[in-house]
Amino acid sequence: MAKILVSSCLLGCQCRYKGDDCKNERILELAEKHTLIAVCPEQAGGLSTPRAPAEIVNNKLINADGHDVTKEYQKGAETALWLATLNHVDFAILKAKSPSCGKGRIYDGSFTGRMVDGNGVTVTLLQQHGIPVFTEDELDNLPL
Repeated sequence: MAKILVSSCLLGCQCRYKGDDCKNERILELAEKHTLIAVCPEQAGGLSTPRAPAEIVNNKLINADGHDVTKEYQKGAETALWLATLNHVDFAILKAKSPSCGKGRIYDGSFTGRMVDGNGVTVTLLQQHGIPVFTEDELDNLPL
């Protein structure tokens, strides 16, 4: 039985920036045999729902209103790491493309929908601490 840190939005929590979710039934099915630990780094960092979308711009997180929300994203990433460490998770499944949870490809900071290679702040922190991270697009690669 694996312990898995999971983005709350993938479990059906309406915590995304626009107040919706991205419930993923395949991930929910994992709860039948594994322990899922939910986290929304953005909310854990003190951001409201709904909230202005944010993207990484010159290594800072800037929202669409022009406000620097780097500290909130960093606090959320640290909270996710704390939860992962406290629960001795085997790996994490986080929301693709997010400036917090995205892995491999994230929005480019122009708020135009263009993507670039990169990772969100939570992914970066978890990986720095040896926690493998997958997105909902990589479920066939999970180490189960």
